[in-house]
Amino acid sequence: MQMTYTVLPCADLARSRAFYEQALGLPVVEDLEGWVSFDVGGTLLTLRPRGVWWVCDDGPMPAGASPVQIALRIPAESVDDWHDRLMRHGATLLRAPTNLPKWGHRAMFFADPDRNIVELYAEL
Repeated sequence: MQMTYTVLPCADLARSRAFYEQALGLPVVEDLEGWVSFDVGGTLLTLRPRGVWWVCDDGPMPAGASPVQIALRIPAESVDDWHDRLMRHGATLLRAPTNLPKWGHRAMFFADPDRNIVELYAEL
C-alpha cells in the first residue's frame, strides 16, 4: 500500500489555495475547477470545496470536528526563514519553532485557513 495523495476539503478554496501556494510555495500540478493539487515531495496535497461534489456530499464541517495535521520536513538551516515567511503571509501561528527531543525534531505549527494544523519540522 502507498499513500499517493491527500485531499483537504475546505470552506474557501481560493483562500486555502493562497495559503498553500503563496505562503508555503507549493507548486501547483493540477488546477481544475473546484480542485487544485500541489506537489509535496512526490505526493499530492489536493484542496477542494467542502460539500456536494460528484463523488459524495461531505456536508459542512461538524461542530467540534477535529482538523487534520500534516507534517512537512524542511532543511534544518531553514526553520527560522520558514517561520518568518509564514508570519509575513499572515499565517496563524500555533507554536513557534521549538525543539522536540522525543522525536529529534525542531518544529513549528501553523493553522491553515480551515484550522488544519501544518507542521514544518527539521531533523535535529
